[in-house]
Parts: sequence; structure tokens; C-alpha cells
Amino acid sequence: MCSRWVVLAFCCLGQLCADQSLKPQTVAPQLATNNPTLTTIAIEKPFCMFDSSLRPNKSYVIYLYAMKESASVISSLVTDNNNKPLNSTFQQTSGGQLGPYKAASFNVPNCASPPKLADVGDVNKVSDILKQYLFRVGDDATCLYDPNFLAVCNPPLAPDTTYRFKYVLVDSTEGIMKDQTLWSDPIKTRRVKLPLKIDTWPGRRSGDMIVITSILSVLMFLLLAGLLASVSSAVMGSEDSSGETRGMSQTIQQSEPRPQLSSE
Repeated sequence: MCSRWVVLAFCCLGQLCADQSLKPQTVAPQLATNNPTLTTIAIEKPFCMFDSSLRPNKSYVIYLYAMKESASVISSLVTDNNNKPLNSTFQQTSGGQLGPYKAASFNVPNCASPPKLADVGDVNKVSDILKQYLFRVGDDATCLYDPNFLAVCNPPLAPDTTYRFKYVLVDSTEGIMKDQTLWSDPIKTRRVKLPLKIDTWPGRRSGDMIVITSILSVLMFLLLAGLLASVSSAVMGSEDSSGETRGMSQTIQQSEPRPQLSSE
């Protein structure tokens, strides 16, 4: 199954390169079965997206920006007037409400040396292989409250909220943007279930299972009732039998002739 996941990852990435959509997308369901969650969204990394913009002897880094769909279109720019990428944070943008914030920073994925399929059989390596192809936005629940945290903060997203994402290729030496993707399509986190709608039953049952369970419950009740009746009848019968035995013994004793004493 693990090998199939990685093959699907290659297929998804191949399609991404083929259509040149240059737009962040959610990962295939086979790679992240629970996506989006209440507070996270797993998206594909920009694998092979910026190959045409890379130059030899240059150092590059990729920034991931996130913003709520309700943010103003005017405030969706991710660079300043000098073409330098913004360093706006989650707090400064009210979680993406006022504009895009930088949610991640990582190296450009290497198209020339993808993971070895021979390593897929090793369960310990599967997680690392998949991390090369996807990034989970909202996966850090502690960075906002850690005063010593200096990296890019990727705090949890808001439930039942729609977000958009953009990748930006940055020249590390010059500190300016070299390329960027389009904003992703709207992606919405899951909604919190109301307490009355939460299924608290230990296991969901179909209609057939409910009928079978009811029949078995009735049969169990009848079986217990029959067992109690049988035990009660046996006890009462035992008491009647012992009473008759005592009565018969007394009758026999009374009917036996008593020996007469001879008088001298």
C-alpha cells in the first residue's frame, strides 16, 4: 500500500508539471485521507514548478503565503515596491484576514533526484518520503506562544474558514522574488460539529443490525425468563415433595399398633 501511495504522488506531480497550472493544490486523498481537518490543510509542494526560473550558481528558497478568502484583493500582494517578499506574520494579518502572511519557508524540491522507490518498503522512511511532496498548513500549535520561537510560524487555521495559498520563489542572495504561482482555488477547513449532532454511539449501526440486535435482545429475555421459571418450579416441586413425605411418615406412625403392657 505504501508503494501505491508514492506512485500516486508521482502521478499527481506529473500532472501538475504537465498542465503548468502553477497553482497550489490539495494533496490526493490517498496521501492525506483526513484533509482538510478543522485546523490544517495539506497541499502539494511546488515540485518542478519553478525549474524554468532557476539559474546556475544561485541559491533559492520558497515561501508559502496564506490568506483568508475574505481578505481584500488589493491586499493580496506578497511583495513590496522593490519586489522583495513580505515578512508579514500570522499575528500582523489577524490570521490572514487583513492580507497574506508567510506560513512556511523551505528549499526548492529537487526534481532531479526523487526518492528511491526501493525505500518505500521501509516503514520508517515512508513518512520522510511523503514530507518531500506535501506541506501541512496550520500544523504548529505552539509557535504563537513560544517566546523563543524564531522560525516562520505556521499556527492552526480557523475551522469552517476558506483560505487561498501562493508559492513564491525567492533569490536568497538578492532577497527578491524571482517567480510566483497563482493563488490557489478556495480551500475550506472543516466545520465543528454541534454537540447535539455528534454521534456518541460506540459504533454506528445499520438498519439490519438494529433489527438483529432487537431480536437477540428479546430472545435473551425469553431465555432468562424460562430459566427463572424452571428454577422456581423445581424449587416449589421440591418443597411439595418434602411436605408429602413428612405427612406420609406421620400417618404410618399413627397407624402402627402400639404394644400393650401386661398387668400382673
